[in-house]
Amino acid sequence: MWGVRNSLRVSGAVLLATVVTGLTVRAASGPAPTVDELKAKLSSTSIGDRPRLCLQIAERRLIETSSFYAAADYEKGQAALIDVTAFTELARDYSIQSHKHQKQTEIAVREMARKLTDLMHSLPHDDQMPVRDAITRLQRVRDDLLLAMFPKGQK
Repeated sequence: MWGVRNSLRVSGAVLLATVVTGLTVRAASGPAPTVDELKAKLSSTSIGDRPRLCLQIAERRLIETSSFYAAADYEKGQAALIDVTAFTELARDYSIQSHKHQKQTEIAVREMARKLTDLMHSLPHDDQMPVRDAITRLQRVRDDLLLAMFPKGQK
């Protein structure tokens, strides 16, 4: 019994230390850059790092898209949705061009398409079309990435 109590205390101490360290690192890194700051940083970033940056922008804009649609602010939601598709397409282009981060880009785009599908199903039928179009564009991005990673007919 004594061994179980000690191991629980040690586990609790390790968990507490991990949480404190994580909070300290997060606080030390400062606030996360805004979407506009990330967009400004894009032109000065190397081609190999641009896919990851484009995905960060697209993912943040996706969060904003969901918020706007939830608040029934469809105009702002559609504007953010345009950014989501544009930056996922840029991520695809930079990824294929640099031959880097193709797998991670495809996975992230697949996850964004899933989230957009969930969003689309929560909307009234009349407001679903822009989201459906964005999903179609994201599917094309995924197809392009998969074709770049696994070209047909080449051995």
